[in-house]
Amino acid sequence: MTIDEQIQQLIEQAPLYGAKTDEIQLIAPVFKAVANQLQYSQYYILQNLEQNWVMTTLKHRTQPNVTKNVVYAYPSLNAVKTSVATEDPQIMALPVPVIQILFQLLAMEPVDSVIFFGPVVDQTGTEVSRQGLRQSIEQYVQSLRGRSSLPPDIA
Repeated sequence: MTIDEQIQQLIEQAPLYGAKTDEIQLIAPVFKAVANQLQYSQYYILQNLEQNWVMTTLKHRTQPNVTKNVVYAYPSLNAVKTSVATEDPQIMALPVPVIQILFQLLAMEPVDSVIFFGPVVDQTGTEVSRQGLRQSIEQYVQSLRGRSSLPPDIA
């Protein structure tokens, strides 16, 4: 599914997530811009049997009191197998469209970032933080407000 098709699907399903279709349409260009910076249109996310995403807590190397919670997004099942050393039958990797990952990131309060890996998983991935995504959306909406008369409560 292309990025545009994913965005259209998210817009159509917005009421299922408690969002308004016009709100999703408004912020869709931000999702598209972020997704276009990533290498794949879908990633595999580790999930438990209830389909909750598996979160990893990372500690800062020099400041052990500083932590952040991340979700890893892998480009393929092979990438998952080569990088995740778990034999836990309660954990599985399922494909998730990239737009859905970005949308979910906004709502997942305990998750600080998603790390999107490329074809070589042992290299550094691309980090998309929830705070950065929210800031991008707020800046985008502010720029639109300057050009039109949008209601102030959209972002």
